[in-house]
Amino acid sequence: MAELRQSTVVAVVVQASLRLHDPLMDLLTLFGLFAVTAMLITYACEERSPSFILGFAIACALGSVYGFLQGAWPFGVVEAIWAVVALRRWWSRRANADQDRKISA
Repeated sequence: MAELRQSTVVAVVVQASLRLHDPLMDLLTLFGLFAVTAMLITYACEERSPSFILGFAIACALGSVYGFLQGAWPFGVVEAIWAVVALRRWWSRRANADQDRKISA
């Protein structure tokens, strides 16, 4: 599943970067590039803090919006699912961190 996710992300980044040389690059493509870049950065930093997991969930939601706006509804659906999965991971990690703080106090 991670390989499919990485290939999808790479495809969007490559498509957006190819259009960077186009002076008429539209705002939707910039939005998609921002969303995918945010996903990559927050995913890489998830182990540092639960905040990055929340950031990843938000970036996935933005990626989902991009997918639907662009007309690639399967991408939008997959990103929406990833956003929900990431929110559940964030909620779980945050609850565990709160419990660990109570125990150590």
